Amino acid sequence: MMLAKKASEEAVLKGITSVHIKVKAPGGHNGPNHPGPGAQSAIRAIARSGLRIGNIEDVTPVPADGCRKKGGKRGRRV
Repeated sequence: MMLAKKASEEAVLKGITSVHIKVKAPGGHNGPNHPGPGAQSAIRAIARSGLRIGNIEDVTPVPADGCRKKGGKRGRRV
């Protein structure tokens, strides 16, 4: 959030008025496919700084049927 605030302030000083945002989660083979709690607060900080947000795009990498997931033949037993 602090980094987004600082970056947006620098952008406003350089004359940038609007931005498109790309949000990326770890994704891939075993990573979570949703962004963490910091993504939403960073977007909010950018909006508060005075920049106009064009569109927010999710660019999380999705595996194209790569390796086998862990858990064995019968899945994770609880």
